[in-house]
Amino acid sequence: MAYETEDHETQYCFPAINSSCIKEKRSSYYYYFMYTFFSLLSGGTVFLNLLVIISISHFKKLHTPTNLIILSLAVADMLVGLIVMPIEAIKLIETCWYFEDTFCRLFMLILGLLLSASLSNLVLIAVDRYVAVCHPLKYPQKITMTRMLIFVCLCWFVSSAYNIAIVISIPHRTDLCYGECIIMLTFEWRVTDLIFSFLFPCTLIITLHLRIFYVAQKQVKVINSLMKSGKSVTEGSVKRKSESKAAVTLGIIVAIHLLCWIPYYILTLTENAAIPPTIFYCLIWIFYVNSCLNPLIYALFYPWFRKSVKHILTFRIFQTASSRVNIFTHQQF
Repeated sequence: MAYETEDHETQYCFPAINSSCIKEKRSSYYYYFMYTFFSLLSGGTVFLNLLVIISISHFKKLHTPTNLIILSLAVADMLVGLIVMPIEAIKLIETCWYFEDTFCRLFMLILGLLLSASLSNLVLIAVDRYVAVCHPLKYPQKITMTRMLIFVCLCWFVSSAYNIAIVISIPHRTDLCYGECIIMLTFEWRVTDLIFSFLFPCTLIITLHLRIFYVAQKQVKVINSLMKSGKSVTEGSVKRKSESKAAVTLGIIVAIHLLCWIPYYILTLTENAAIPPTIFYCLIWIFYVNSCLNPLIYALFYPWFRKSVKHILTFRIFQTASSRVNIFTHQQF
């Protein structure tokens, strides 16, 4: 894709086309380093999220409503590493769009879908933990595997329909050179997107988690005081403490996701106006790198994930009845 020319000559993305964009000159070392780096990042993202997907799908003990949301989030993150990262890396390194105008819209559709689906999963996580911590007695009746599966599928369907509507409504731009992929939302869609894809879900997620942490802190304090006084602690109290710990862990995941996601979203709303290219690409890739961070957070906080990874990497999942193995070393959370 790189065209070798003399230093004084101008490089073009498509030399045979008069309206071609100008291609920035790069050294061969730059190409080798950047392609190697992004290949490792993309491959690592796919591999780590694939471990999460296999773990939750294979082991029966992990078939819970909460893990179903984590599975959905892992699928979105894996697709970011499999599709979005390689294409964005080529676009960044080559400074040209080599995939034609039609695929430019398709790529924006895929990117918007994964963004919307991930945010919807974060909302589901917040609602799931809110019911588990604030209304623990109602949780088994209100949050079932069937209902959660319907909610997850509904999130992906609505996200698809919403982003298809956006991409279809975007007018064709004639002011771009050939080899450039830039799509700008209309004013109406920007306002709609600001409300439904930014303000409403973020406000809901933050409000629910503030309530969750407040209630969880009170519950843990009561249980700890009972244990210190020598009074017996019921199984329900232990479960509430476990749910509170899970809420904190998932809250960290949500917080990191929002911190990586919000700058990217603000960037899209400003239409990249007066933003230096270096900052522009840094904000975009911070958002993409988040897809690689989630499995690392699971490995840090979830003993079941570390144990399931050992089973996968040592091929013990191919043993008879391996799906029924109890991979919880202590308590389930």
